[in-house]
Amino acid sequence: MKYLEEFRNPELAAGLLADIRATVTRPWALMEVCGGQTHSIIRHAIDQLLPEEVELIHGPGCPVCVTPLEVIDRALAIAARPGVVFCSFGDMLRVPGTDRDLFRVRSEGGDVRVVYSPLDALRIARENPDREVVFFGIGFETTAPPNAMAVHLAREQGLRNFSMLVSHVRVPPAIDAIMASPDCRVQGFLAAGHVCSVMGTDEYPELAERHRVPIVVTGFEPLDILEGIRLTVRQLERGEHTVENAYERAVRPEGNPAARAMLEDVFEVADRAWRGIGVIPRSGWRLSSRYRDHDAEHRFDVTGIATREPAACRSGEVLQGLLKPHQCEAFGTVCTPRTPLGATMVSSEGACAAYYLYRRLGTPAAAQEASPVG
Repeated sequence: MKYLEEFRNPELAAGLLADIRATVTRPWALMEVCGGQTHSIIRHAIDQLLPEEVELIHGPGCPVCVTPLEVIDRALAIAARPGVVFCSFGDMLRVPGTDRDLFRVRSEGGDVRVVYSPLDALRIARENPDREVVFFGIGFETTAPPNAMAVHLAREQGLRNFSMLVSHVRVPPAIDAIMASPDCRVQGFLAAGHVCSVMGTDEYPELAERHRVPIVVTGFEPLDILEGIRLTVRQLERGEHTVENAYERAVRPEGNPAARAMLEDVFEVADRAWRGIGVIPRSGWRLSSRYRDHDAEHRFDVTGIATREPAACRSGEVLQGLLKPHQCEAFGTVCTPRTPLGATMVSSEGACAAYYLYRRLGTPAAAQEASPVG
């Protein structure tokens, strides 16, 4: 906790806020593309403490939230099959599909198990050679390497009863798609530090130059985020658009070479659908042909599933940064963590969940109480 407290120091936070206020001279809209950063921003009321000229827009940074409905429905179909052990991280069990979720499948007799690592699913496959064990592999570049390692080990150890339902997505193509949208208001990005700790920063300079936006690699604690905002605002005020690394304690330009090598071996880049956004070219991974035998989509016949998004759910607009969660008519009434319409309300990194948990009323007094400088 000692090191966490150092990055929540109220005096240092007040100094960073003062520097931002002294620097900004005109309105700027910044986007964080990380659900962990979104929760930190809302929990500590950073967006309410900033000068009114600086607006934070919440991007599609929650991996659970952007997993498309058709993939959720495929997971539900596989999990309901006799003889299947379906393994997933816990935050996927409440994500609604078209007409049910994984909790419902489990209550109806499906063998759905919460695991804390893909290696747990490998162990279950070894212990149950007569069962088909499927791991639900989702996430950004951060969770992709351990999932790739699990598939690599399954092939190496001859675990033919292990497969993975893959729905991995990549951040840089999402930034490119956001900037290409005619509705885009984003003028600068806070890049996710954990993603860059794996992949490095190689893909960002070309994006910053082409779209003429500053991109600052940022951590997750209040001081990390405030420093990222300060550097982004400073670039905007100077008319600059470069990549800066404000998270040097974890991120190197080259990233993690061993993790990247594992990704290149197991996965191949592919077009991916993002829930609420649509297909983004080259924005995800799928298992390469060498590992196709461990691809659950190919192993199970789950194509042609009809999906249907709830009409009242506006999570797609939230994920695109076009709408703040509390601006949705269903927020906190029809849609709550107990009765979610979309993944953004139920996921531990969802923007709607953050607003519901930390800012039901959104009052200045609540912001002051929650803030690191209050």
